[in-house]
Amino acid sequence: MLNSEQKQILLKVARETIETYIKTGKTPTFKIDDRLLNEEYGSFVTLHKKGQLRGCIGNIIGTMPLWKTVRNMTIESATGDPRFSAVTEKELEQIDIEISVLTHPKRIENIDEFHLGEHGVIIKRGFNQGVFLPQVAQETGWSKEEFLSSLCSHKAGLSPDAWKDKTTEIHIFSAQVFREKRAQNIATPQ
Repeated sequence: MLNSEQKQILLKVARETIETYIKTGKTPTFKIDDRLLNEEYGSFVTLHKKGQLRGCIGNIIGTMPLWKTVRNMTIESATGDPRFSAVTEKELEQIDIEISVLTHPKRIENIDEFHLGEHGVIIKRGFNQGVFLPQVAQETGWSKEEFLSSLCSHKAGLSPDAWKDKTTEIHIFSAQVFREKRAQNIATPQ
């Protein structure tokens, strides 16, 4: 979906955003001319500190240009993830940024259409909803059933077997995931 130059632009947007916002409280503006980066795609920004999760927030459905979604989700991941306190200026050097750009979700009727590690999943029933990115399967080592059960119970607030119920909507999507390589203190896509 994105080429290496486009990934580099988004990583630069995220890095400059987190540093500017944490240091000044101001949201930076960018002039991005790339056509694809101005299309509406969902995106998650995940922050790690010394290999540990430090924040992760995103939009599944794009409602603004991709680069703006990345910028806004960078701020939210750094300051708005309820699981963590806001990132401090002292932490900035230890924060690594990972970006997931999402394809548009597709509703499935048969769980065989979902491929563990390749697809993220959105579970919906009524007002309850939960999402796991594709990389959750790789990070946890769960089976397909464990993945879906955990998504239902821990993220969507449903019973663990709600995914088997025909009234539960299951949507899948793919993600292009890339991150900073900060060994030389330079953001480059991996």
